[in-house]
Amino acid sequence: MLALSPATRIFLAMGPTDMRKSFNGLSDLARQRFESDPTSGHLFVFCNRGRNRLKILYWDGSGLWVCTKRLEKGRFSWPQAQEGQAKAILRSEELMLLLGGIDLDRTRTRQWWRKAA
Repeated sequence: MLALSPATRIFLAMGPTDMRKSFNGLSDLARQRFESDPTSGHLFVFCNRGRNRLKILYWDGSGLWVCTKRLEKGRFSWPQAQEGQAKAILRSEELMLLLGGIDLDRTRTRQWWRKAA
């Protein structure tokens, strides 16, 4: 399954993504939008315009995974992009909050010391 370590980076695509894309299309987006290698072991998270579907692209060392979630009711609370911002980097805790329906814009992170990435 998904192995999230503190070294795993989670890239979140700001703005909508065409959910018809699969392995190759999402890999191309990871290269272009995030300027990152899709086989790096990091997670790449994409959402549709209606914010009721998301896909996660993940390399586990032997192949790519595309994990999909569709909400039957409601929407994901997707962070708003700042002008010119194409991506955001999340911590694993923030991804779990996002997947659980928590609004990241209304939560705050304690100012603990964290080693810079």
